[in-house]
Amino acid sequence: MTFTTRFAPSPTGPLHLGHAYSAMLAYDMAQASEGRFLLRIEDIDQSRARAEWEAQIYEDLAWLGLTWERPVLRQSARLPAYRAALTRLWALGLIYPCSCSRRDIAQAACAPQEGVPPAFGPDGLIYPGTCRHVPNPAGPLPNAVLRLNMARTLAQMPDPVCFPETGAGPEGQTGEISLSHSMLQSDVGDIILARTGLGTSYHLSVVLDDAVQNITRVVRGQDLFSATFIHVVLQKLLGLPTPCYHHHRLIRDEAGKRLAKRDDARAIKLYREDGKTPADIRAMVGL
Repeated sequence: MTFTTRFAPSPTGPLHLGHAYSAMLAYDMAQASEGRFLLRIEDIDQSRARAEWEAQIYEDLAWLGLTWERPVLRQSARLPAYRAALTRLWALGLIYPCSCSRRDIAQAACAPQEGVPPAFGPDGLIYPGTCRHVPNPAGPLPNAVLRLNMARTLAQMPDPVCFPETGAGPEGQTGEISLSHSMLQSDVGDIILARTGLGTSYHLSVVLDDAVQNITRVVRGQDLFSATFIHVVLQKLLGLPTPCYHHHRLIRDEAGKRLAKRDDARAIKLYREDGKTPADIRAMVGL
């Protein structure tokens, strides 16, 4: 099978040094394996996506010396595929609508043991299951927040669920990563698969897109290591292949804080305008 990887930015701000590192690392790995490097624009949140940011993504990556196959996959064009997957899970009774606000979730999470800090998972506060036992309404898939019933989902899978890791998680996890059912229920829980107005979520769309693009190696930062737990469960549930994952170190500022899009001072465009070269950027990120 041809080595195939991707860089999948969201057009919601400028690419920074952390993006440059991830994109160049993935590109270098594809080149070394005589494989494919794809670009995907993750623009499902149309309220934040901007055409000018997407154009700058192309400019920055081309300046860094990266090339990619055309056409570029854009998530906003794949909403019917996401809805089809959700409709399938709805028919199987594996997802349910949730009407809880963030405040509701925070209050419920703290209620069982007052004074004990609530547990956090890949999506923030772990959902306490408030709406899980409310009967699903009859009829078609609703336009609502939809959550995965994790316990019911895992009942269809072997224990543990596993995935291969060639990089390392935040605590050095590498090799064959095993995810027990008990851990997935306690540390991940009933995550959101669709948000009102979006019709999908990052977790669902990235899993479906990796499959349709035949991605064999997912290269991304260690901050997404725990999100992989969700993605592997969804892959097993939907009958999709599980790629090999390579989670890499994060590029941080002088205070040790990981870079974010609001950190314009480290935007690739500014380094370009300052006269830096792609070789300078590689040296700055340790490639």
